[in-house]
Amino acid sequence: MDVLAVVFAVLGAASNAAGTAFQRKAAARLDRGGGLRFLLVLAHDPAWVAGIAGVAGAALFQALALAFGPLALVQPVFVLELPFALLIAAPLLHRRMPAAGWAGVAAVVGGLALFLGCAAPSGAEDQAPMSRWAPVLTGCLGAMALGVAAARDRRRSPVFRAAALGTAAAIGNALTAALLKSATGTLSDHGLPAFLTTWQTYGFALTGIAAVLLLENALQAGPLAASQPALTIGDAAVSLLLGVVLFDETVRTGWLLVPELLAVALVAGGVVTLVRAVPHIRETAH
Repeated sequence: MDVLAVVFAVLGAASNAAGTAFQRKAAARLDRGGGLRFLLVLAHDPAWVAGIAGVAGAALFQALALAFGPLALVQPVFVLELPFALLIAAPLLHRRMPAAGWAGVAAVVGGLALFLGCAAPSGAEDQAPMSRWAPVLTGCLGAMALGVAAARDRRRSPVFRAAALGTAAAIGNALTAALLKSATGTLSDHGLPAFLTTWQTYGFALTGIAAVLLLENALQAGPLAASQPALTIGDAAVSLLLGVVLFDETVRTGWLLVPELLAVALVAGGVVTLVRAVPHIRETAH
C-alpha cells in the first residue's frame, strides 16, 4: 500500500469536504437567489473563497494521489469525504452531531481500513492501450446513459430515480479518475506539452463536468439516502474494476473476500447511517 497515495487521498477527501462546508456556510448567510449577481456577492465572502480553495485543493490532492498510487487504492479512500463533510460542517454551522452520526463515522472509517488492509490494491501502471480504453469508455458512457434514461421515466419512484442518477454519477467519477491518472502520468513522464495534447486530459474534464451535473440532478430527483450510498459505493467499486481492467492493478482475493465483503457492508451501512443522521443534527448555542 503506497503511504503517500493514501495520505494525499485523505487530504483530498478532507479538502473537498471542507470546501463544500464553507460554501454552504456562505450561501446560508444570503437570501435565496441565483445567477451572476448571487455569485458576485458570494465572491466577496471569505467563507466562499475558502470553499473554492478547498475544492481546488481537493483536485490537486487527487491528482497527486493518483500519481503515487493505483486507482483501486486511491478512489475508495474518497468515501471518507462524507464523514469529513459532517464532522467539519457541524461545528462550522453551529450544529451538534447525534450519536448515530458518530457510529456512522466509525463504521465508514473502520470498514475502509479493513477493506484496504485485506485487499491491498497494488499496481504501477498509468497508461493503457486504446484496445482497453475503447470498451471501458463504451461501457461506462453507456451505463451512464442508461442511468439517465431510467431516471427520466416519471413512473419510477423518487428513490429509484435518485439511485439511478447517483449510480451514473459514480461511474462518471470513476471514469474521470481513470482519465486523470493517465493524463497526470503523461504530464510526469513527458511534460506539459504532451499533457495538453493527450486526449485523456480533455476526457477527464468532460466526464468530470458530466459527473457533477448528474450528481446535482440526483440530489434534486429524490432523497439523499438513495443517491449518496449509490454514489459512494459505486465510485469505489467501479474505480477498483477500472484499475484492474485498464492498468493491470491487483487486489487480494481467495478467503480474504469474506472480510472484504464484510468491510464493504460496513462502509455501506455507515454511509446510510450518516445520511439518515443529517436531519437530526441539532443547532448548538453560539
